Amino acid sequence: MIDSLKDGLTWATKLTPRKLYNAAQLTYSYQHSMLKGKSLHKGMPASVSIEPTTSCNLRCPECPSGLRSFTRPTGMMDLGLYRSTLDQLAKDLLYQILYFQGEPYLHKGFFDMVRYASEKSIYTATSTNAHYLDDDRARETVESGLDRLIISIDGTTQSSYESYRVGGDLSKVIEGTRNIIKWKKKLRSKTPHVIFQFLVVAHNEHQIPEVQKLAKDLGVDELRLKTAQIYDYENGSDLMPKNEKYSRYSKTENGTYDIKRGGDKNCWKMWHSCVITWDGKVVPCCFDKDAHYSMGSLQTQSFSDIWTGDKYQDFRNNLIQSRSTYEMCKNCTEGVQVWN
Repeated sequence: MIDSLKDGLTWATKLTPRKLYNAAQLTYSYQHSMLKGKSLHKGMPASVSIEPTTSCNLRCPECPSGLRSFTRPTGMMDLGLYRSTLDQLAKDLLYQILYFQGEPYLHKGFFDMVRYASEKSIYTATSTNAHYLDDDRARETVESGLDRLIISIDGTTQSSYESYRVGGDLSKVIEGTRNIIKWKKKLRSKTPHVIFQFLVVAHNEHQIPEVQKLAKDLGVDELRLKTAQIYDYENGSDLMPKNEKYSRYSKTENGTYDIKRGGDKNCWKMWHSCVITWDGKVVPCCFDKDAHYSMGSLQTQSFSDIWTGDKYQDFRNNLIQSRSTYEMCKNCTEGVQVWN
């Protein structure tokens, strides 16, 4: 609880009157749009995910990067494109995620990206499988100004870990975590806020008490139990945990499975956030993993022109009418409990 409070205070130190005003504009325009049933949009994104790379060293079974199943090309974001993009967004951003698909630490300029955002007083987070957190990279991670580091640890034994993180080595994850914690202490740094992310699936759900103990022993700041996204969930999956509390899906009367949604059928993400792929495509959200619904390209357009353009407005209007309009929305977690 104390560590989470410290993390919140770190985020709060980066707030400005302009950022707060922008967030208020987004909130007002979203609520107005839901009330009227027609899209009104004011403000720039408060949150953005920027993809350093689609490359990955692992082969996780429910991940397009791991499966090598993308129809879009694999590549690394150009640092010039990254800087020009951030220059357009920085004054309004509350939160930047340096991750979409792929392993961000594979990008040779990853720390340059973090430092550039940090210099602009942007709260920056990333997610990693932690296989590249050797001593030098761990120190540079702490020194870079990264505010939040999410480490995927989906098992407490090698056999359970590699059942999902195919090709992975649990000992490297633990070693990398130790390196980060060590350098935080040595450099007397409050950041990054280190989160263990435990994807709960059938073969590891019995290890929840063990990962809780491991997180405490290693000294990470927070442990999050995450439900797994299953692509072909209708007929069930061997990955689905037996304890439905840790599943995004529930069994229906006819024996098939459906996603457990809350009461909100609308999509706040379309108003306050977006994703930018490594080659500059602006896509609506993190469920458009293959960039099928590109709203435009930063290679040829300004972000503002894309964000306020007719194509994006039509997309928002369609979502107001029905979230089932688009295939990616059928497995969306908006209104679904993702964390336990």
